[in-house]
Amino acid sequence: MKIPSPGESIIEVEVGRWLAEEGSLVRKGDEIAEIESDKATLSIVAEESGRLTIVAREGERVAVGSVACTIDTSVEFAGEASRGAPETHGEEAPLPEVALPRESREMKPEEREDVPPLKITAVAREVMKTHNLSVDDLIKGLKRIGKKEVEAVVRLNSSGGEAAMPSVSGTSREVSRERMTPLRRRLSERLVAVKNETAMLTTFNEVDMSSVMEIRKQYQQKFSEKHGFRLGFMSFFTKAAALAVGYHPAVNAMIDGEEIVFPTYVDIGIAVQTPKGLMVPVVRNAESKSLPQIELEIKELAEKARSRKITVEELSGGTFTITNGGVFGSLLSTPILNPPQSAILGMHNIIDRPVALNGKVEIRPMMYIALSYDHRVIDGKDSVGFLVTVKELIENPRKMLLGGRDPLDLLLEL
Repeated sequence: MKIPSPGESIIEVEVGRWLAEEGSLVRKGDEIAEIESDKATLSIVAEESGRLTIVAREGERVAVGSVACTIDTSVEFAGEASRGAPETHGEEAPLPEVALPRESREMKPEEREDVPPLKITAVAREVMKTHNLSVDDLIKGLKRIGKKEVEAVVRLNSSGGEAAMPSVSGTSREVSRERMTPLRRRLSERLVAVKNETAMLTTFNEVDMSSVMEIRKQYQQKFSEKHGFRLGFMSFFTKAAALAVGYHPAVNAMIDGEEIVFPTYVDIGIAVQTPKGLMVPVVRNAESKSLPQIELEIKELAEKARSRKITVEELSGGTFTITNGGVFGSLLSTPILNPPQSAILGMHNIIDRPVALNGKVEIRPMMYIALSYDHRVIDGKDSVGFLVTVKELIENPRKMLLGGRDPLDLLLEL
């Protein structure tokens, strides 16, 4: 099996990890390895069933199209020999039952009696219940046992079955190291380059989320029944940003050599935190899509990014980015640009705060929003104006139906 290409511009990748061990039996369709580029992580799927021989080792940089592994298809799983296969003689006898992977067959009752009961915490039980997982599902999901897992069991046994807690007299001074992934290395390079190569500034505003929250509360059930998924906040901000660009096109522009490029479309990248690091899949032509279309696309792209199914094409391009630190509890931040883009919108936590409305103090659900921008391309007027437009659209979502214009302005032909 050869290393697949993550994208046209990528000629070399790094072998992230092998999900199957050297010499193990794999089935056709099993995910056996992960390869990493500076843009995405892809899985290698077994093309046939048989015994695995690894050629490209973990951490090794290999060219696209080179051999990753071989699968000996002459070795068959017990009980799965093809009809009409020739009989074997002598040293070519069928594999004994013990060669079968544990997850490839059902455990017999007498085997289960030999397995000691597992201790499962209350939190773990809740997570298992939420995702409808059994203990067998968890055991089957453990494709690999490494040093950390073995050491954890050793500590557990040495402490009499309870998790060992470091005492004051025996404080640990150990450190652990892990190799940076190509994605993390590339992200590091880009972040440093942004600081060194752009004139980045950040402007702030705050948004009253009452209207959007009321819409979600009032229409959530009807929306879910019709579309099959829930209505979130991100689609509102994506649509608002796409419409605000129409009034402030410089926010959607970027520098190319000695020219400034102004796209007529708005491709918005949505920052998604994944186990491999930050990824930014792109919602293309957001300005022409409805709220349900944007919500569905964000949901699908985020799921693909977290499950390592995202393609390089879905991560490429983008004229503007939105990041939501509020999901992690961030109150305020200065998001960093995603080059070559010139601006990024930061969303934050929604907190009830006292605000002055019509001469009275009221408690409203408020969110701070931030726009980081490249001052070489975007002037202060456009950056502040863009953020104010986003604020107005979120606080009065009905304006989104008319491209950001107030219905009364149209009625009065103003």
